[in-house]
Amino acid sequence: QVQLVESGGGLVQPGGSLRLSCAASGFDFSAAFMTWARQAPGKAFELVSGIGTAPITYLPSVMGRFTTSRDNAKNTLYLQMDSLKPDDTAMYYCVKGSSRGQGTQVTVSA
Repeated sequence: QVQLVESGGGLVQPGGSLRLSCAASGFDFSAAFMTWARQAPGKAFELVSGIGTAPITYLPSVMGRFTTSRDNAKNTLYLQMDSLKPDDTAMYYCVKGSSRGQGTQVTVSA
């Protein structure tokens, strides 16, 4: 059974940083294509970044500010978010196929 547990969200000022983590279990994490996604109130669900065997992909609006990485020994996915903007405010989810975690809230506000 796929389990994904996100953590690391919070309230941060514009220009600040946060590091999200996703603890994965129930599947072969090292072989899995993993995605970070987000959804802001009233807005569409959008894919932020994907990591697999191909080069990591990023939503254009976060490119150069967000960095996705993974530690296969710890079955953990990370999203380092720098230079955060108010538009980055959203619930952030770790996604594997049709499964996603409960999400972690990121709020960027002065």
